[in-house]
Amino acid sequence: MVEMITQNSSSDLEQVMQQMAEHKGCGTSGGSGKASCGSAAGQGDLPTEIWEKVKNHPCYSEEAHHHFARMHVAVAPACNIQCNYCNRKYDCANESRPGVVSEKLTPEQAAKKVVAVASVIPQMTVLGIAGPGDPLANPAKTFRTFELIAQTAPDIKLCLSTNGLALPDLVERIAQYNIDHVTITINMVDPEVGAKIYPWIFWDHKRYTGVEAARILSEHQLRGLEMLTERGILCKVNSVMIPGINDKHLVEVNKAVKSRGAFLHNIMPLISAPEHGTVFGLNGQRGPSAQELKALQDECQGEMNMMRHCRQCRADAVGLLGEDRSAEFTTDKIMAMDVSYDLEARRTYQAAVEDERQAKVAAKQEELAKLAGVNSEVSLLVAVATKGSGLINEHFGHAKEFQIYELSTVGAKFVGHRRVDMYCQGGYGEEDTLETVIRAINDCHAVFVAKIGGCPKADLTAAGIEPVDEYAHEFIEKSALVWFKGYLAKVASGEITHQARGDAQIRQGAIISAA
Repeated sequence: MVEMITQNSSSDLEQVMQQMAEHKGCGTSGGSGKASCGSAAGQGDLPTEIWEKVKNHPCYSEEAHHHFARMHVAVAPACNIQCNYCNRKYDCANESRPGVVSEKLTPEQAAKKVVAVASVIPQMTVLGIAGPGDPLANPAKTFRTFELIAQTAPDIKLCLSTNGLALPDLVERIAQYNIDHVTITINMVDPEVGAKIYPWIFWDHKRYTGVEAARILSEHQLRGLEMLTERGILCKVNSVMIPGINDKHLVEVNKAVKSRGAFLHNIMPLISAPEHGTVFGLNGQRGPSAQELKALQDECQGEMNMMRHCRQCRADAVGLLGEDRSAEFTTDKIMAMDVSYDLEARRTYQAAVEDERQAKVAAKQEELAKLAGVNSEVSLLVAVATKGSGLINEHFGHAKEFQIYELSTVGAKFVGHRRVDMYCQGGYGEEDTLETVIRAINDCHAVFVAKIGGCPKADLTAAGIEPVDEYAHEFIEKSALVWFKGYLAKVASGEITHQARGDAQIRQGAIISAA
């Protein structure tokens, strides 16, 4: 009888998950019950109304992040909670992490900046407010900014990121302003775990601490998520992986947010360098290794779709994910500009970008067809130096990050990125920097680059990482699959023996600014 009740409860839960997934435009499929949509989904995988929302949103679509840009405007300085991994500071142009900005803006300044950036970067399709505090702790400034942008740049998608404490009270205003993408940072659903992450919250004119603070925060986050998904607003959940505190618990978080209709779950590594001045940074709390992060993401992938391409952006970031052009658009420069917003020119440019994206997808499918019938259990990781557009188009020495793909006979799957400091400084290679680059991609069998010098090529080869430069300026996934097919042929012939690689280090202090 107990077994029958358990089976029925499981079936009921699965039915609820299916209904919630269908409500937001995604069905569930397969034995895992995972919603059949997510950041890797393409046009044929999603209902039309969902595809229109994500097709050119770089944070909600893995494909789109290669081609389309986003910008954040820093209009929300106040915050209503304290996180042990956060320290908001200003005038830090060379540091890339959430909560950091070089200057705060008024809504009017932000609106003009958005129009100026969109005129210069026509592939900029998304405007987000993510701080440097919490947008919903600054509702007047946040919604005034969205109102102005909707009037002057109606084609730009509006999105916000929040800790969720004030979310239930502001869901109706979010819907009113046609903000159809909301990211909520949810690090726990157990207040005992939350008390180790959040020292305090400020709610209803009162400061709460400890377990009580975490309980209130969690209740508001989950209720807000439910309210948003009931209104058809796409929700992404961010979670910071903190080894020894919530790393195992995030599996439960994953189940909880899936059951409430979240579209994507983004598990990010803790950034805890001592120089950032955070509680975790100063008390020696470590972040996860690359393989620890991937293992947790893979475990949660069985429940729902994961975002793997997050860059943990600054609150004033501008450009493609992985780049920051905010230094080109300071307030002084923007205020002096005579801006003309050409909507038709933007649409024409974006149509060309979409054609390029379709060509990339077709090239990948062509190579996948050639892999059909190849029988191999081998899977491995490769690193790619790219400036964007889904191309291998960056010099090894100029790379500020490497994108990581997992190759198997199933295809090429994007699984993350690794920030690095540039190897080439002033025209010369830095050997100390090269060592850190190698550690950052140490779990990869190969690194694909547009060009590479003799010295780093030799050092990479000695470290067991094959430098591959014969696919310069070609599509990433197609080229990686061509190389992988050749690798499998060498393994089959006995020319090489496939061996697993070691772990890799997630670089926290790497610089990826435009400077």
